[in-house]
Amino acid sequence: MSIKPDAAVYGGPRARDPPPPPAGGGGASPPAIPHRPRVTLRTLRAKHAAGERITMVTAYDYPSATHVDAAGVDVLLVGDSAAMVVHGHDTTLLLTLDAALLHCQAVSRGARTPLLVGDLPFGSYEASPTDAVRSAVRLLKEGGMDAVKLEGGGRARVAAAAAVVGAGVAVMGHVGLMPQAISVLGGFRPQGQSAASALKVVREARALQDAGCFALVLECVPSPLAAAVTASLSIPTIGIGAGPHTSGQVLVYHDLLGMMAHPHYRQVTPKFCKSYAGVGAAIQEALGRYAGEVRSGAFPGPAHTPYRLDAPTAEALARELRAGGEGKAADAVEAVVAEQGLRAAGAGPG
Repeated sequence: MSIKPDAAVYGGPRARDPPPPPAGGGGASPPAIPHRPRVTLRTLRAKHAAGERITMVTAYDYPSATHVDAAGVDVLLVGDSAAMVVHGHDTTLLLTLDAALLHCQAVSRGARTPLLVGDLPFGSYEASPTDAVRSAVRLLKEGGMDAVKLEGGGRARVAAAAAVVGAGVAVMGHVGLMPQAISVLGGFRPQGQSAASALKVVREARALQDAGCFALVLECVPSPLAAAVTASLSIPTIGIGAGPHTSGQVLVYHDLLGMMAHPHYRQVTPKFCKSYAGVGAAIQEALGRYAGEVRSGAFPGPAHTPYRLDAPTAEALARELRAGGEGKAADAVEAVVAEQGLRAAGAGPG
């Protein structure tokens, strides 16, 4: 299920509602976003049972969430990778629960149809199952999430997952590379590359399923291992750097759009990421043109200067300014009004 009803009454306009017609009645209205029922755990179970692949995107703010929603993506993960992608840290470890909640709140305002899953940040659930439940409840009650995700399949993490599920919060598990565990892993390294470590991943995945997890992320593991985990479970697996033999896939919004054009970011973009657009280059080019037009005075031109004074009001303002000893300001008013008059008559630039 979702924590929000499909037909919201008190939540204001839904993201899929048709936009209002243009003022004055002129021109065509933008096309309405097609109605889609809200994705719930029941939806995911039905897709998994039918062999339909599940789509998931990691995003962190309102504009991104609206795009993910409009694209019809099944699951939107508010990942702790915001620490790196949005806040510029080198690891996910520095994201606090309060910061995660801000991202969750923004996303929940922008996406109404995907299942919303919030990452439990490092330090918010490891100490005890009680801490895990407390943090998970906050992500739902304050963050507007439908479910939470936690990393790891060891005994303590499985106990935390079971406690959170027992408290009535849906949990997505995560095995393979666990970014929150880089202290013991020795960095961002692929997992399951020996028979022993691969078998450990399988066992951890099963333990998380037994704890009540509704789905599992498999990160940076060999494709045969991902296939083995997927075959051994009755819940969906979502791959990221795990090959095609999973129940679905997840990528980070910024990565799949090719948004980060800075050379440093390109150096740390994971090998498994595929860019479906070159948005970063377009952003850089647009910012450069904007800066150039501001410096040259080309922006804003008449088309982007909509607010004017009629001649009598401008004359009255200039008189009042001059009477108050503000001759320079009065001259400026008269010069701009004269310039606008010349442009309107077609006698001036622009």
